[in-house]
Amino acid sequence: MKGRTLLFGLAASLLNAAAGAQTTMPVIELTAGFHRIEAEVAATDQNRQSGLMHRQSMPPQRGMLFVFTQENTHCMWMRNTLLPLSVAFIDADGAIINIEDMQPQTEDNHCARRPARYALEMNRGWFTQRGIAAGAKLRGLERAPRPQ
Repeated sequence: MKGRTLLFGLAASLLNAAAGAQTTMPVIELTAGFHRIEAEVAATDQNRQSGLMHRQSMPPQRGMLFVFTQENTHCMWMRNTLLPLSVAFIDADGAIINIEDMQPQTEDNHCARRPARYALEMNRGWFTQRGIAAGAKLRGLERAPRPQ
């Protein structure tokens, strides 16, 4: 009986932690042209490391904005990420540098072609379906929390 109680308590703790991890990031509104984006903001090391891992689905207008502490040729990968995603690397002025499509549960590096301040992950194909390509500007980045 003790083992069952311990197991139940551990399972409940893990479920609460997983639910909390998905709700602790702030959400800001971004726009790409006339397209609205609800972006969860990963501005801490912990949030940047976990990103969209273990998510089963994501609404079409939802994404995750990674705010880096400095501009660099940052790279993204898909370890423990179940959703097919596209990532746009963005400079400090909000211009998209390049967009890469990523396969779920892989460790292939997808990198910015030049120093980026942000990366925005959306469901795979989101940018292409809306005609958004390198050079397009994102608005609303100034509302993102400062990186930690």
